[in-house]
Amino acid sequence: MTKKELETLEDVINVTVSEDRILHSANHNEIKQGLTTDVYFVKTREILNELDLSQTEVVVDIFASRGGVVAGIDEAVNLLQDKDVEVWGLEEGSKMDKKEVVLRIKGIYNDFGILETPLLGSLASASGWATAAAECKEVAGDIPVLCFGARHLHPAVAPVMERAAVIGGADGASCILGAKLAGQKPSGTVPHALILTVGDTLQVAQAYDEVMPDDAARIIIVDTFKDEAEESLRIANNLKEKLDGIRLDTPSERGGVTPALIKEVRARLDQAGHDYVNIFVSGGITPKRILNLKDLGVDGFGVGSYIAGAEAINMTMDIKEVNGKAIAKRGRIPGPTENKRLNKLL
Repeated sequence: MTKKELETLEDVINVTVSEDRILHSANHNEIKQGLTTDVYFVKTREILNELDLSQTEVVVDIFASRGGVVAGIDEAVNLLQDKDVEVWGLEEGSKMDKKEVVLRIKGIYNDFGILETPLLGSLASASGWATAAAECKEVAGDIPVLCFGARHLHPAVAPVMERAAVIGGADGASCILGAKLAGQKPSGTVPHALILTVGDTLQVAQAYDEVMPDDAARIIIVDTFKDEAEESLRIANNLKEKLDGIRLDTPSERGGVTPALIKEVRARLDQAGHDYVNIFVSGGITPKRILNLKDLGVDGFGVGSYIAGAEAINMTMDIKEVNGKAIAKRGRIPGPTENKRLNKLL
């Protein structure tokens, strides 16, 4: 495996991949070396060198295909950190409009052009995830929204997604590294797997209360074996005020989490004197479902596939200036596009 940036097509041909590689994802060094770029950027670098144009200075604009919440700015800056470039960009987590310039780079093209593919990919994916999280949070309002999406993505990018979800407005994330990258503690209690292994939800709730530290929320999933209302009462009657909440995650085979189910569980808990017990809902949650359920006594939502499966917001990088002269491809206006919201980042 090469340890330096790719300079020529021959360098690409000579790249080897170890047979004992565990994951097919790229590591940080491989990305910076250019191994995740499109091969034509390496050919471009080689041809510019041959034409004695290796020192050509350019200004490039990166703009979004649609509006949303921009994320991935920090990663883009990190990729460019050791380059002799100037960088301007929107603030991570800010709203962006369709066709708005989110990042501008000025420097020698051959120094950073090879990074176009990873720069665009980072911004596109992260912005898509952040935007989906923002949509959920906008509908939920003051009700907490947690991202449970890591299981829907390759593990190499799951932390990127969950961090982006927090940037977009999610109140927390279950993926350990994703939460840590966002400066938070990971959120979550226990899965169905523990209850299925032990064989009884109440026994798991009791063990959780005994084993976990006092500051770990006592929120127990209640749809594994018994009727959700019955299971909720069993746990609440036993743990009493120590129980922070129950989680409804009823599978689609049983009709999913319905408004009627939430109403019944809330009513039965309240009638038994457990009005302090919160109800947390997960399983196929979307903004539309949040809107339909949030006024029924729901105290929190766990969102997975809607955020993780969000469509990327395509990004485009255009050269808008070469050696101080405004330029553009047909159909676009020459020269950097004005955007007073850009901040100097490098």
